[in-house]
Amino acid sequence: MPRNDLKSLVLHNDVLKYVDVGDGPPIVLVHGLLGSHESWGPQIDKLAKNYRVIAPDLFGHGQSDKPSGDYSLSAHAATVRDLMEHLDISAATFVGHSLGGGISMQMTYLFPERVDSLCLVSSGGLGREVSPFLKAATLPGSELVLPVLASDWVRRNTEAALAQLGRLRLPFQPSPSVAETWRSFGTVADKPTRAAFLASARAVVGPRGQTVSATQHFSRFDTIASLLIWGGRDTMIPASHADNVRREVPNSRVEIFRGAGHFPQLDEPDLFYRVLDEFLSTNATSAVKPPRMVTR
Repeated sequence: MPRNDLKSLVLHNDVLKYVDVGDGPPIVLVHGLLGSHESWGPQIDKLAKNYRVIAPDLFGHGQSDKPSGDYSLSAHAATVRDLMEHLDISAATFVGHSLGGGISMQMTYLFPERVDSLCLVSSGGLGREVSPFLKAATLPGSELVLPVLASDWVRRNTEAALAQLGRLRLPFQPSPSVAETWRSFGTVADKPTRAAFLASARAVVGPRGQTVSATQHFSRFDTIASLLIWGGRDTMIPASHADNVRREVPNSRVEIFRGAGHFPQLDEPDLFYRVLDEFLSTNATSAVKPPRMVTR
């Protein structure tokens, strides 16, 4: 993926990094836990051909500062609102992945005038079930375990074992979702990033699963065109959560990519772009269509 130049915005003495490329209707891409603008892979450049793409590294993530403080959904949403004000963007389509989906829904709840349409990708906030890894991160003592698991020694030996499997020609090839998860997990070796990750995770997940739910606010989404994209093999957040939206929000459209994992934008990049571009084009030129669910 071509590297995008990052711009900077100082908010409350902390530096927020973000991508701002392309011309056309604005789209805000909001990444998930331990992610960054890089989590969108080729989508930024694909979308920038027809749209103005804003992709921040949320505070605590990527190349943005990692201050100690509030990492709640509302705090992240306020940061995105401030970025939009700085860029003089009154409203945009929001595309939120995982935690970014929860932040995008919080934007819709807190600042509805800022959200033209909504695309949720393997989104949090739509059901209790979540990966055991995220539940474990909320437990006492995870601050001590994470740096060991993400240490250079553990990563080197794990990667060496995987390389050995490859040399033996065993049928194992990590998907883009697995590769991105592994890359992102390595960032918790950095202490400020680890603290920000734990604060963000504990704001939405507990030992029994997700603790924040958007379902009580579904009625607020009735007038917003919404698209849900999920990987059928998502082991982080199950695709069945999409049904919660499809049943309650009449304007929603659900797309399940059967072979994709938690990052369908990486596992199926061409299909992802085609579905998202169709959604954006349709809702820019016509009224909201009746809901439908597609498995690809």
